[in-house]
Amino acid sequence: MTTTESSGSGDVSRSMELLWGTGERATRGPKPGLTLDRIVTAAIELADAEGLAAVSMRRLSTELGAGTMSLYRHVPGRAELVDLMLDRVQGEGAHAPEPDTAEPGVAERAPAEPAPGWRKTVEKAARDELALYQAHPWLLSVNQTRPVLGPGAVGGMESMLAGIKDTGLSDPELISVIIMVSGYVSGVARTQVHAVEVQQVTGISDDEFWRAQEPMLSTVMTSGRYPLMAALSPEAFGPDFDHFEFGLQRLLDGLEVLVEQRTKP
Repeated sequence: MTTTESSGSGDVSRSMELLWGTGERATRGPKPGLTLDRIVTAAIELADAEGLAAVSMRRLSTELGAGTMSLYRHVPGRAELVDLMLDRVQGEGAHAPEPDTAEPGVAERAPAEPAPGWRKTVEKAARDELALYQAHPWLLSVNQTRPVLGPGAVGGMESMLAGIKDTGLSDPELISVIIMVSGYVSGVARTQVHAVEVQQVTGISDDEFWRAQEPMLSTVMTSGRYPLMAALSPEAFGPDFDHFEFGLQRLLDGLEVLVEQRTKP
């Protein structure tokens, strides 16, 4: 999957106004009932079903049964719409305060709850983020190195920080923990999403793909040139081992050593 979009590539000030509910709302339009929330919801559903490339203002107007120009009364363009989509899905599992607006650019969320401890907080955040990529694979096609921070993104960071603030780490280190976990999860998610995509694109299953290589690999592995590879058990590349959980726990084990050093009396 190649990167085709960049967050914050439109009018950032306008995106922030829409995300935080401070922008001017549409007061009239050809289709009563058309709202920013409906537009963002429809855009996400379309991206989930067909990919982000399928999302255009013209296509959305068809899906919503409204004129294309009526969409522009609510959102300036596609770039700003992508910012709203990103923040909406990023906030799906976040506990953030509700924005003070009747027409939010993000979904309503419950108030923050006490964090269960830094390790469980990080575990849950990692699993939730992986589930988010699985539900919305198009997220991986967006370059988010310059994120537009709306209630969803800020609420997610606030929730994470609430759970790890007592680790004894400095503020830059706390942010680094968030970056580290997110980088690990996105790497795993990219592999998983690519595995699904390649089967859909080629029409060849994983079993068929590996069976095609088996005759040559059998010869190579019995040649004695690769003794360590040849000695691996059949389970080494099997589907039953949870590589995500293994890597996550080792990441947390390493972090725990540092936390214990910082919190030691």
